[in-house]
Amino acid sequence: MPPDDEASSQARRAGRIKNFKILAAIVALIALAATANWLLGQSTETTDDAFLEGDVVQIAPQTGGRVFATHFHDNDIVKEGDLLIEIDPRDAQVAVDAAQAAFDATKARVSQAQANLDMVQVTATAEHARAEQAFRGAKRQQEEAQYTAEAAKAESERAKSDTERYHRLYEATFASHQKLEQVEAESQSNKAKWLAAQAAIASAQSGVGQAENQLKSASTAAQQIAARQAELSLAFAQARQAEADLANAQLTLSYTKVFAPKSGRVSVKSVNEGDMISKGQVITQLVTGQPWVVANFKETQLTRMRPNQPVTVRVDAFPQLRLTGHVRAIQPGTGARFSLLPPENATGNFVKVVQRVPVTIDLDDPGPAVLVLLVLGLSVTPKVDVSQP
Repeated sequence: MPPDDEASSQARRAGRIKNFKILAAIVALIALAATANWLLGQSTETTDDAFLEGDVVQIAPQTGGRVFATHFHDNDIVKEGDLLIEIDPRDAQVAVDAAQAAFDATKARVSQAQANLDMVQVTATAEHARAEQAFRGAKRQQEEAQYTAEAAKAESERAKSDTERYHRLYEATFASHQKLEQVEAESQSNKAKWLAAQAAIASAQSGVGQAENQLKSASTAAQQIAARQAELSLAFAQARQAEADLANAQLTLSYTKVFAPKSGRVSVKSVNEGDMISKGQVITQLVTGQPWVVANFKETQLTRMRPNQPVTVRVDAFPQLRLTGHVRAIQPGTGARFSLLPPENATGNFVKVVQRVPVTIDLDDPGPAVLVLLVLGLSVTPKVDVSQP
């Protein structure tokens, strides 16, 4: 074989060997990458059926009326306590003024009832004391009249006996006519005293009866005091009711200003100045706090998935952005089970469908600059490291 042909043949053989080596190296790299990917896939679980979720507070007034002013624009960042809208407060202010007047009137009635009770307690007690004292005095007078009558009766009976004895002595000429007349006069006097004492007894008994009636009348002081106390209790109850009505009116007045309950971003503004809104009508929605990820994994991917396992998250809208987090919880039921109309597999032909289970993933704090980019509902791709227990 000529030298040139032999050299050309060796060069072609060397080229084929080189190409074979390159091809072998490429195949080896592909195999290595596939092996690494397989090994990596054994320790991670991922899904593209995932999105960002977060807390959304629906802002609605607690009273209705015409919107007086708005203090925010759609997608504004607001802080907790910022004034969002004002509702015309005139009707609520009139209600507050009326409730204040009613409350003042009930306080005046309480003062009047207290004064009436104090007066009844003083006058009724004093009247009862006077009536009781008068009754005791009348009883003493009755007793004294009784004693006097008994003494007068005894004197009258003695004088009568003396008169009869002196009559016999006078008839027997042992007593003078003058002495007899004297004894008879004394007897008549004693009899008159006895009759007067009896009249005094009757008068004293009448006085006792009157004093007893006055005492019974004065004894109603307890009932009068009880009635005044009941009036005072009623006045207090009316005052408390009026105070509650006033507080309710003031609360309704405060509802004419709607404030942000939390810090966040307002969105879906649906109110303007001059609008007529009703109680409970949603005027905007407030996105608060840090979002999280809801990832719907296949049921076959949950074998080794546990809470607190680390997660890396890629946001589809920002391919260069990588977030980290951890599994918070696995929903205790598939998405189909908690749907409005759960599937009924007990009838008809059954076709097995792989179910998906929502998994909640908390994100590590990405910082304010990244947080403002994380819009709720964005699609993400989480990758859970299931190698850790």
